[in-house]
Amino acid sequence: MVNLGKIELTKKGQSINLDKKQQLGPITVNLNWNQQTGKSGGFLKSLFGGNQGIDLDLGCLVELTSGEKGCVQALGDAFGVYDQKPFIQLDGDDRTGAVSAGENLRINGVKVAEIKRILVYAFIYEGVTNWAEADGVATLSYPGGQDIVVRLDEHSKDKRMCAIAMIENVQNETFNVKRLVEYFDGHANLDKAYGWGMKWQAGSK
Repeated sequence: MVNLGKIELTKKGQSINLDKKQQLGPITVNLNWNQQTGKSGGFLKSLFGGNQGIDLDLGCLVELTSGEKGCVQALGDAFGVYDQKPFIQLDGDDRTGAVSAGENLRINGVKVAEIKRILVYAFIYEGVTNWAEADGVATLSYPGGQDIVVRLDEHSKDKRMCAIAMIENVQNETFNVKRLVEYFDGHANLDKAYGWGMKWQAGSK
């Protein structure tokens, strides 16, 4: 079995195209974070007290080539659809970080020509805003290509939302993945920064 290794995007704005030697298939964006700090009681207990854990959520904004826009996230039960618009689906909602597989967005690469751009983000729904201790890592994987890794290693303690990466259509054949790792107060500010133009209101899950 060939070990394709990984490509890590370490600097803001650094980007790479997905390999287009073959038709793109399912693309998975995984978000995982560290639970262990070496302190007694474990990461979640020591950081947030008792049994309360951080609820770090994965989601994305999506714009289709038709001009339609939306978001995929657990908040508001907007889990998306894989084989129909928006061609992106969130596989679940890990509220504690206890699920070893983290959270995953599945993107239908076969529909690349119908997807203009995707802004992948994470936000802290509950718990203390401490990105440094969470040590989040986003990994994009797809058949026949090297994994692309973006570490959330630049931190902001007072902002609950992190724009992780922009995935953009390249000539309707493949996607370009660009590292962002920028922090915002919430969905509306992130939307404004990247010109999505959607209307936002408070939601729950």
